[in-house]
Amino acid sequence: MKRRVVVTGIGCVTPLGNDVPTMWKAQQEGCNGVGTITHFDATRFPTKFAAEVRNYDFDSQVDDPARFADAGRNIRFAIGAANQAVQGSGIHEDRRFDPARFGIYLGAGEGQQNFEQFMSLVADSCKDGEPDLQRFTTDFIRRMNPRFELELEPNMPAAHLSSLFNAQGPNLNCLTACAASSQAIGEATEIIRRNDADIMLSGGAHSMIHPFGVTGFNLLTALSERNDSPRTASRPFDLNRDGFVLGEGAGMLILEELEHARARGASIYGEIRGYGSTADAFRITDIHPQGRGAISCIKMALRDAEINPEEIGYVNAHGTSTKVNDQVETMAIKGGLGEHAWKTPVSSIKSMMGHLIAAAGAVEAITCLLAIRDGVLPPTVNYETPDPDCDLDYIPNQARETRIKAALSNSFGFGGQNVALILSGFTG
Repeated sequence: MKRRVVVTGIGCVTPLGNDVPTMWKAQQEGCNGVGTITHFDATRFPTKFAAEVRNYDFDSQVDDPARFADAGRNIRFAIGAANQAVQGSGIHEDRRFDPARFGIYLGAGEGQQNFEQFMSLVADSCKDGEPDLQRFTTDFIRRMNPRFELELEPNMPAAHLSSLFNAQGPNLNCLTACAASSQAIGEATEIIRRNDADIMLSGGAHSMIHPFGVTGFNLLTALSERNDSPRTASRPFDLNRDGFVLGEGAGMLILEELEHARARGASIYGEIRGYGSTADAFRITDIHPQGRGAISCIKMALRDAEINPEEIGYVNAHGTSTKVNDQVETMAIKGGLGEHAWKTPVSSIKSMMGHLIAAAGAVEAITCLLAIRDGVLPPTVNYETPDPDCDLDYIPNQARETRIKAALSNSFGFGGQNVALILSGFTG
C-alpha cells in the first residue's frame, strides 16, 4: 500500500502578497498584482508591465542578510516562503525530528539581479562603439564577484534551504519550465510514498522579470502587449486574450507521511492524492493541438488518486491567457473529466498574479488546498467576452462559495511538459 502524503505547512511570496493569508484574501477579492515594470527600464520593450513582488522585506527572513548579498530574487523568495511553511508546520519542534529523513525537492528557476553590473561591463568594454571581447573578458574576471555564476545555478535555492533548515535527506531540483514546481511536488510525494523520507519541503521559486526574460517571451509572442491597460491584460479563456503576464515569486509546502504527522499532532491542510506527468512529444514551444499529453496526464492523476472524475469539485487551470493554451486546456479538461467537465468550476489565478513560471504550480496547489478548506473558489478576473472554443464554467470575476472535496491543478510547460496534481481535504 502507498504511504499517504499530507500537507502540514504552506508559505508563499507573490505579487498578491508575501504571506498566505494576504495572498488568499486578495484572490477571494479578485485583486490584481500587475503593474509597470520597475526592476529595469522597460520603456522600449513591446511589453512594459509585469506582476512584481512588492514590499518584500528579505532581511527580516534571515539572521545574516549579508550571507545572501549575491543571492538572486528566486533564492530570496524561496527562503521567505519556506520560512512560513517550515515554521507553520512545527517540524523542528518535534524532539524526534530526524534531519536524514527530511528532504527537499524544488522546481526552481533563475532570479538574476546583476544585469546592471553585467551590462555596464559590456558598455565599458566597447572600443569606438564596437565590443572588444578581450577587454570584456579581462574586465569580467577582474570585477565580477566569484559567486555570480554559482548563484545562477538552478539548484542553489534547494542548496540554501537545506543548509537553513538542516534537511539532510534527498535534495533535488527540476526545471521543467511552467510545470516545474508541480512536478517537484509530485516527485517529492513519490519519495515519501516509497519510504525514502518522512518529510519533504517542496515547491518552487522563479523571477524572469529581467531584460533577457521579457525579451525572450516577447520574441515568442507569448506576452500580452496590452500596455494601455496592464491590469486587464491577463484574461484567461476570454475571447480577446493576447498573451500572458510575466510574474515572479515562490510557493512552498511541507509534505509529510500521514502517520508521521499524526504522531506529532500536526495540523493538516489536506492530502496529495494523485500525480500525473507526461510529455506532448510535439514541439518545444507549443502544446499538442489535441491536448493528448495533457489529457493522459489528467487521467494518470485520477488513476493514481483512485478517484472518479465526478469527485473533482474544482479545476485550478494552467490558464495562461494565450490563445492556443487556453483553447487546448479546455479540450484537455473535457478529455480528462469527460461529461463531468461541464459541471466543474474552473478558474485561473494567473488572471490576478500573472504567470510565476516555475513557481506557478506550487502557488496554485496551495490555492487548491485553501479552496477546499474554506469552501471558496477564486475567480478568473478580466473575463468579459466568452470564447466559443472555451465553453466551460470559468468562475468569471467573482469568487464563488462552494464546498468541494477534491481539486485538480494543471501545469503545462514549454517543452511539452504536463503535470496534474489532485489534492483533497484530509478525511482521516
